Amino acid sequence: MNKRIRARRKELKFSQDVVASYVGVNRVSVSNWENDENAMPKGSNLLKLADILKVDPDWLLTGNGPMEPKSRKYDPPMGSGKMSDGLEQFKRSANHAIGGFDLWDSDTPLRGDEVALPFYKEIELSAGNGSTLVQEDTSFKLRFAKSTLKKLGVNADDAACVTVSGNSMEPALNNGATVGVDTSKKAIIDGKMYAVDHNGMLRVKMLYRQPNGVKLRSFNIDEHPDEVVDYSDIRIIGRVFWSSNFH
Repeated sequence: MNKRIRARRKELKFSQDVVASYVGVNRVSVSNWENDENAMPKGSNLLKLADILKVDPDWLLTGNGPMEPKSRKYDPPMGSGKMSDGLEQFKRSANHAIGGFDLWDSDTPLRGDEVALPFYKEIELSAGNGSTLVQEDTSFKLRFAKSTLKKLGVNADDAACVTVSGNSMEPALNNGATVGVDTSKKAIIDGKMYAVDHNGMLRVKMLYRQPNGVKLRSFNIDEHPDEVVDYSDIRIIGRVFWSSNFH
């Protein structure tokens, strides 16, 4: 089992810290799982480890059967107080309340139980110098079920979408993932995920209040360390409530 964990983690290019954060343990535990034959994850830790490594738990434990997971819809507990809470809580709400959605243009008629959610994107300013401005994009929208929004506790008039760029939020959000944001939820709750306009850059980060500003945290903290920025440098678009990653 030790070799399978280590080999698969390296194959996916995850650090031990990333795996530990996702599972909700410390890095030493992950190191022990990879090197100590008497140490092995059990129960929910095994399920979460298999989930992030994208393998079947039985294969991870015994080496028998197919490596491919039968299902990757683990429903984790909440409230451990660790960094993984943000991912777990977000995944819990996003993964089990997803309705069908489609991209559409202005000529596509809506069905009865659908609403059109606008997208936000970076718009390059005519002044040049690489300056950008975050604003609503009216060229296309995402068609979303009203019943799904209701289940998630989001008013349709307050819902919008953002496309994630880069790998800073992996493994929670992959490059190109679409997230739904509730634009009525702008007050910072530490550890929650938000879409923000950071001086013209559209970013999705976990936010934490600090005495000297706001901390922006990524899940891929090895490559993207924490940043503390002035309150005046960011505009909160809304709190993330859904992601296409977990559809």
